[in-house]
Parts: sequence; C-alpha cells; structure tokens
Amino acid sequence: MRMPAIAPLRNAVGLLIPACALAACGTTGRPDPIEGLSAHAVPLVSSQAGGTRWVGSLSAGPWHGTAGRTPPASLEKTSTRTRCAFEVAAADQGAATTYLGPGDTHIGAKESVADTARVLGRMFDAIEYRGSAQSLVTDLAAYSGIPVYNGLTDTAHPTQSLCDVLTMREHSRKPLPDIAYCYLGDARNNMGNSLLAMGALLGMDVRIAAPARLWPDPELIATCRDLAERSGARITITEDVETAVHAADFLHTDVWVSMGEPADAWRERIELLLPYQVNDKTLAMTGNPDVRFMHCLPALHDRSTHLGQSLFDAYGLDGLEVADDVFSSPASLVFEQAENRLHTIKAVLVATLED
Repeated sequence: MRMPAIAPLRNAVGLLIPACALAACGTTGRPDPIEGLSAHAVPLVSSQAGGTRWVGSLSAGPWHGTAGRTPPASLEKTSTRTRCAFEVAAADQGAATTYLGPGDTHIGAKESVADTARVLGRMFDAIEYRGSAQSLVTDLAAYSGIPVYNGLTDTAHPTQSLCDVLTMREHSRKPLPDIAYCYLGDARNNMGNSLLAMGALLGMDVRIAAPARLWPDPELIATCRDLAERSGARITITEDVETAVHAADFLHTDVWVSMGEPADAWRERIELLLPYQVNDKTLAMTGNPDVRFMHCLPALHDRSTHLGQSLFDAYGLDGLEVADDVFSSPASLVFEQAENRLHTIKAVLVATLED
C-alpha cells in the first residue's frame, strides 16, 4: 500500500514529524502525535511486528528500503546512530533496506530532486534522508508520493527529538507537561530548534541557554510561542545559565561546531560558549539532585578522539560542550538515549507503513 504524498510539516515545527505520521497515530491535533509515537515505541522495545515492507532513506547519498522492495536511504552526512537505527528497526519489522551514500545518485547534479523523487516513489515504500538542506526533504516528500523521514538536516533533527521524549519519559515520574529541560549551547542548530519545537508542541517547560547571537531563528521562536499558548508550554530563552537551569530535570547540549561548518569556527565558538559548558557546576546550579544529562552524540568530552586531542592541543580544553566527569557520571543518559533512537524510529516505521 502506498501512502499519499506527505504534506509539508506544519510551519517550522513541521520539521518534527511528517504529516503521514500524524495521521497514522490516529490524530492530527497537537500534541498527541509526538507523544503518541513515543508511547508507541514502548512495546516495540521488546516486540516485533510481522510483515515485510521496503523503506528507503535518502540524504544526498544513501538509500534504505523495507518490504518487498528496496527503499533508498540517502546520507549526505555521516551517520552512526541514525543509519543503524533505521536499518535495524526495518530488519526487526521484516523489511529490507538499501543504502545510497554521497555520490551514489544523480540528485542535484544530473537530475533534479523532483525527478529523482518521482523515480524513487515508484520503487520504494519510504525514504529516509540525512543531509543539509531542509528544502530537499520537503521536495522529496512533495514529489515522491511516499513517506519521507528526516534523518537530520541543518534545520532539524526530528527522530532525535522523538527519542529524547521517550528517554525523559522513562527517567522521570512526572507527566510530560511538568518536566523541565534546558538546552545549553549553540541554539541555532538542528538540536536547539527541535528541542524548542518539541517542548512547545507537548506543553513542556523548555529552556534555552545561549548567547543572544546563537539563539534560534526569530520566526521559529514566534511560532513556538504561538504553539505554547495553545499547549500550555513554558518557554524561556536567556543568556543567563543559572536562570535557565534552575530546577531543571534534564540538561541537553550538542557539539559547538556542526557537521559541514569550517574548522576555523572553533575559536569563536569556544570563546562564546565556554560559559555554557555542562559541568559539575552546571548540574549544581539546577538545585536538583536528580538532574540528568542528555546529548545526541557524538560528544567532545575528552581527548580520546583525534578532534578532541587537537582541540586540547590548541586550546587546552579537555572536553568541550560537556565535561567528562558529567558525561561519564551516573547522571548521564547518553547511551540509553542512543538506544532509544532504535525504538522510536521503529515506532515511526510501524505508524507510517503498517497496513
């Protein structure tokens, strides 16, 4: 069965989940779809659904497929958790996947996105895309006629947001609207955007701590504040770390220089963001002895990587966005969070492809 073409995600927050997934959850209202997918992931942690289907993933490169056909998965950007989660999730549900890496297709070079999407839509049941431009995801959805999953763009990281919701649900006794979480760092990037939008949709207490020049786009902030008026969410965006993290249940961060940015951006970001590093002092500022730490990974928390060592040599910092004594502490949920990529992506596949 083919899904109808996916409508563009609603406004800026449409970046969180495709319209077909909203419908598959049995509702088109907010905030139920995202919370519903998070809840749907729970039984999928240990159970498998029958049936075979092809799912494809596209990202300026790779393609994935499931069920009777091979779907395309295009990966313009490198991927560990997203690619593995989609492929294992599809296999667990009896589907097959096809991977297309950068340069494996003619997309954008010899063939338009629209023409490529029309072809893929006739061969696959779904596409997962991971790359830079949000417009490419939107065009794939508009022209392919099948579900298109955003595996990450420069603008948003929606499947990560779903896993973050599940992880916070698992590690808090509070209902979602009572959970307070704070993102610290470069809030213009995909994680800052997605965590802000997610909290606005679900009526949560979401805070952003960042230098003003690294705040999310004003249009996204306005959209999220409008959503918050309807969902009951509380949104705080401030340069003051202590204000932002006070009484928070979860602290989130991400790398200070994202994939595709120039290496010379490090000096400026370090100068701007060092006060926003998550360390023992940051955890203490919350006043919450049970506060937990989250990170989408990979993280620069020590010198065990070539990049980590080179940054230490250049700037004398043993850990960037998070100190290792937090990353490796009992407060850290980063690996539980990474595992939940699999369960929530499986929920998305089942919700959008199950007959």
